[in-house]
Amino acid sequence: MPWPAVLAGAVALTFMPLSAASAAVIGFLGNFDVINDTGQTAYGFEIELEGIHSSEVTDVFGGPGRGFPTGRGFDPATSVERYGSPSIVEYTNGAIFGTRVTYSAIYDGTSWDYSTPSGNFVTPGDNCWSGGGVGYGPDTPCDHFGVGTSVNPTKTTYRWLHEVSPGVLNGAAGVVQLPAPVWEVVPDPVQPDGPPIVFARIEAPDPPPGQEFGDALWVKVFTTEFEDEIELEDLVGDNQHVQQAETEIEWQLLQKEVGNPSSGQLESGLGLPVGPKAASILRRYEFYEFSGMYDPENHEARFDPGFGDTNPGPNDVGTYLGSQNAAANLVPEPNSIALAASAIAAVAGLAAMRRRRTHAR
Repeated sequence: MPWPAVLAGAVALTFMPLSAASAAVIGFLGNFDVINDTGQTAYGFEIELEGIHSSEVTDVFGGPGRGFPTGRGFDPATSVERYGSPSIVEYTNGAIFGTRVTYSAIYDGTSWDYSTPSGNFVTPGDNCWSGGGVGYGPDTPCDHFGVGTSVNPTKTTYRWLHEVSPGVLNGAAGVVQLPAPVWEVVPDPVQPDGPPIVFARIEAPDPPPGQEFGDALWVKVFTTEFEDEIELEDLVGDNQHVQQAETEIEWQLLQKEVGNPSSGQLESGLGLPVGPKAASILRRYEFYEFSGMYDPENHEARFDPGFGDTNPGPNDVGTYLGSQNAAANLVPEPNSIALAASAIAAVAGLAAMRRRRTHAR
């Protein structure tokens, strides 16, 4: 093939628009309020991200380089939450590995500098931090935490940290039932060259040993998409990104059943493709305790006549458990970018070849 034809083909490839169907998630972000309803004072909080390395943790709420102060306490001029910047440490447990993001009080040999009391509290949004506008202080029984990753953890666990002996913290009794979404981006099977479909899956907690059904919880879902990327700081209460989210699911009860892998799952997104210009997807989840009746035989949630798992009765919705603001940022697939880069390199190489031939004449 004559080199001008090769050059023309390379130029066409270089400037060919990248299809939205080749979009991929490049970042997962989650910011959330969490209530300490454990009945014990907590002296820290732990986010365990199974299956990822510390290098794949891209952001932490209250961490360095994020535009917010990283100090400790309740003064918004110096800190965003009482424990300050967290530690980020990898762990291994046999064949399982992961990374723990730990917010912790400091023990001086006699006492801890900060703590989160236990209690019930309903926030107007994601406001359990010094800039949240709820009078956040030493007596507030909730905190706000957040983490961003470049890949999906295989499992996410949240724990309040309690003192088990002087100066020693443990989260065994402080596990928080606040599900985190797992994101997935797939091509639209109807229009493979169109915008992709973005799913965010939420799953209820597993039943304890010997119990057929796990504890039930209510979830409300709000969603929107944007033409710009989302940052961790955008996922706090009163931020315009969160405020623009519209109701997707008014109420949904989630409950896991032993031996039924499809039970207790909420799939946000409804299988619809995102908009053609979407660069990020935001989902807001609000979780509430199920306060209705349980079947005494198997612990399955029961409803009064006329009510159900999308229509709670007047006594079915209990304590607010917390909210989870999550986002996924979308960009073209790396191979699409590499393809374009290769085409640019081909153009440059062919141009250089032409110059050499011209000078050789």
